[in-house]
Formats: sequence, structure tokens, C-alpha cells
Amino acid sequence: MPLLPPPGVVAVVGPTATGKSALSLALAHELGGEVVNADSMQLYRGMDIGTAKLSSDEREDVPHHVLDLWDVTVAASVAEYQAVARAAVDEIAARGRVPLLVGGSGLYVRAVLEDFEFPGTDPAIRERLEAELAATGPAPLFARLREADPEAAAKILPSNGRRVVRALEVIEMTGRPFTASLPAPTPYYASVQIGVDRDTAELDRRIAERVDLMWDQGLLDEVRKLDGEGLREGRTASRALGYQQALAELDGDLTRADAKDETVRATRRFVRRQRSWFKRDPRVVWLDGAADDLTAAALAVVGGTAR
Repeated sequence: MPLLPPPGVVAVVGPTATGKSALSLALAHELGGEVVNADSMQLYRGMDIGTAKLSSDEREDVPHHVLDLWDVTVAASVAEYQAVARAAVDEIAARGRVPLLVGGSGLYVRAVLEDFEFPGTDPAIRERLEAELAATGPAPLFARLREADPEAAAKILPSNGRRVVRALEVIEMTGRPFTASLPAPTPYYASVQIGVDRDTAELDRRIAERVDLMWDQGLLDEVRKLDGEGLREGRTASRALGYQQALAELDGDLTRADAKDETVRATRRFVRRQRSWFKRDPRVVWLDGAADDLTAAALAVVGGTAR
């Protein structure tokens, strides 16, 4: 098992809009670090405004890795991400720099940091389940999952047909609950995990401000362009927060105000799921994203000193 010298990988995790990116830049400057992306939607080329992807200027000369990996038509693959992200971590560490794994996609973080092998796939089973999903929608499939594996169903949105299909595929392949296919945590890298969160009322306000900014910065134009590149055919990208609602606005199914309101509500629901995921891990050290001494507190957790 490859273990990097201390501090190994420094992970900055937690809900969206809490200030992870700003903290990661500060830590990169202090520790001599480089950022490895762990936000699943920032893996898509052209999905910039709606994912709050930092521009080149906003990155403050800190190298960022594992961005813009896929076209919007490609379905997300955590296994593919794992290989690319670990290669980036190893390359950064080999140059004597500190890898900073930054993002709020819990499974992606776990895929990098833990000795985590994903169950394979069965094309015939997958094709059959996806045909059923296209014909009936996710509700019947989700009901089947809830009966077969209530624990898995509790962690998946009933509307997320892609994840429901994957869970049912693994259950059918292995004869075991989908949750049983996820191994107990075993470190792949030595790591320190810093969780960033904020008071719920403050975070709700920041989410609303972020959504307003997304539309002001031209999210609708971004989505219109991506629509021409096949966004609607992308099983993962088309369901991203803000993008699904912007498509509905372009179609005339939602007014701008309704599209923004629904994005705010969906993001707040997503925050609750992110908190639930990361709070279960006792290795995450939680810090207040609003604290004046956030960077100093994070450095204390890392045990690092400024260079």
C-alpha cells in the first residue's frame, strides 16, 4: 500500500458553498501544495459557471489537476476518476509538493483516499435496467431497490435513475446488498481530512447568493452552448445542480425566478446529503468556514508550517 510521507494527502471536504476553494488556495501557498479536484461536476468540460470552477486567474498560480476530464455526453465513472486522480496525487508528491484533494463529492474523495475497488459491470444487466428506466422512469426501480437494500435506498435520491440502476446492477451481479459491496475504510494514502462547514442560516444565504451570481455570470448562455454539444444526452451532466433547471428555463418549462428558486432548494437538499456523508467519518476534523483564523486552524490540523 503506497503511503506518502507526512502529511501525505491533505483533503479539504464538506458541503458546497462553505469556502473549500478559498481555504485550499491558502493552504497551497502555505504548504507548497497543488490542488486535485474532487468535485464530480467539475470533471466536465465547459461546465464552469454552474460548478463554481475557479478560472485561471482565480487559481492564484496554484496548479489545479483533474478538471475538464469528460465531455458532457459521458456518464460519470468513479473508477476512471480514481485512476486519474491517484496518478495526479502520485505525480505531485514525487515532485516534493503536497497534494490537496478538494471537493464535496464524498464517494470521489473516498475513492482516492481509501483502498477502494469498485464492483465490475455486466453490460447485459445494465442494458436491461437502463431500458426499463427509459420506459418507466426511476420510481419502480427505486421501489425495487428500497425492498432489496433499504440502506442503499436511503442514500440515493429516488429521482437519480443512474445511481438506482447501478445499485440494482451490483445487487443482481453479486447477490448481495449494494452497501455490502462498499468495503470498510482502509487507507490507501496517509491523509489529513479537514471538513469545512458553516451555520445553516449563513450557508443558505451563501447558496442563494451563489445561484444569483451563476445566472448573472451567464449560466443560461453556458447551458445553451452545452446543449448544442449534447448536454441533454449526458446522463450525469444534464442532472447537475443549476444545469437541469437552466435547461427547463430554456425550454420554457420554468421562469427564470422559478429556475433559480428550484436550484437553491435542490442545492440545500444536496448540502444535507453532503453533511450526512462526511459527518459519518470520524477522521474528518471540522472547522468553521466563517472563522477569521480558518487558515491557521487548518494548518494546525495538518501539523504543517508555513514555507
